[in-house]
Amino acid sequence: MALTYRALALLLTYPTAETKALVPAALEAIEAEGLIAEPVRRALRRLTAELAEKDLYETQEAYVWLFDRTRSLSLNLYEHVHGESRDRGQAMVALLELYRSKGLELSANELPDHLPVFLEFLSTQPEDEAASLLGEAAHVLSAMGERLHKRQSPYRAVFGALACLAGAPADDEALAALMQEPDDDPADLEAMDKLWAETAVTFGPGDAGCPKAESLVRAMNSSPAQRSGAAA
Repeated sequence: MALTYRALALLLTYPTAETKALVPAALEAIEAEGLIAEPVRRALRRLTAELAEKDLYETQEAYVWLFDRTRSLSLNLYEHVHGESRDRGQAMVALLELYRSKGLELSANELPDHLPVFLEFLSTQPEDEAASLLGEAAHVLSAMGERLHKRQSPYRAVFGALACLAGAPADDEALAALMQEPDDDPADLEAMDKLWAETAVTFGPGDAGCPKAESLVRAMNSSPAQRSGAAA
């Protein structure tokens, strides 16, 4: 198991006073494990410094602007592959079954394909298996990283780190297809209204999700059975 995945999940979680306080611990875990190349760790240091030092409301606004209002940067992975089609719901069912097969149950308000949720799950798995599963999403992660790079966003560092961890490089053809999709501008309110006009996919009889990233970081040295919200 690698704490680096859980630390990256924290960095991609909506910023709160609680997550802000835990940013130094997340960076410490990444540095201690040494799974990320040094140039990418330098970029992560810049990101964590900004998250720790910048005004919280400004950080929250930037996060919402990027990941909530920009559909091409959605942290829900299957949205990039399946959009709002029925296939996305079926894929999420399969992903939830994978979680359950590993003895984990989701308990908060996020969908199974939400990237921080997925990373928290990977942190509970053997490193080789986690890297292999992450590699299956490498084309989506690479496309998001490229879009963040164009925006000069410090969050690009997280996706550089995920590229280091992935067990396989992004498939060139799949990546090229994703990069041909329009990169929406959240400042264009009329276009955004049209993009989000469809009803969001719902999953299962109730809300699905996963333990909060901040509580998982606090429990970095605990066993899976001791973690809040995750049952082994």
